[in-house]
Amino acid sequence: MMIDLAENHTGVPISLKDVAKRQGMSEKYLEQIISILNKAGYVKSVRGAQGGYLLKRKPEEYTVGMILRLTEGSLAPVACIEDDEIVCDKQDACVTSIVWKKINDAVNEVVDGITLQDLVDWQEVKNGQYII
Repeated sequence: MMIDLAENHTGVPISLKDVAKRQGMSEKYLEQIISILNKAGYVKSVRGAQGGYLLKRKPEEYTVGMILRLTEGSLAPVACIEDDEIVCDKQDACVTSIVWKKINDAVNEVVDGITLQDLVDWQEVKNGQYII
C-alpha cells in the first residue's frame, strides 16, 4: 500500500480501488491497512468524488521498520525480547538469548536502514525504468 502511494506520489489523492487493481489485492483488505496508516498519521484521507489517500510525508521520511512495526507489531523473533531488551526470568542462564538478541538487532538495523523511497527506487530498477 505504502509503496504504491509512494510510486504514485503526485499530489493527487489515490483511490483504494486503483491501488487494489494495481496490486492485485482486495479493497476490503486495503481498507483495514489504510485505517491503521491513517490513524497513525502516515497517510492523509481526502474525501469526495476525487478523493483518496496521500502520503503525509515524503517517501524518504518513512522507514520499512516504521511501517512494519505499525502494521505488524513487534519484529522480535521470540517473545522473550521486548523493545530490544531481553525480558526473561532465565536470561542469566540462557545462552540462546544472546543469539535471539543478535538476530533482533540485525533485523532492526536492516528495516530501519531502508526507506520507502529506497523501495520505490529499487522497484524502478526492477521495472527497467531507472539504472543505478
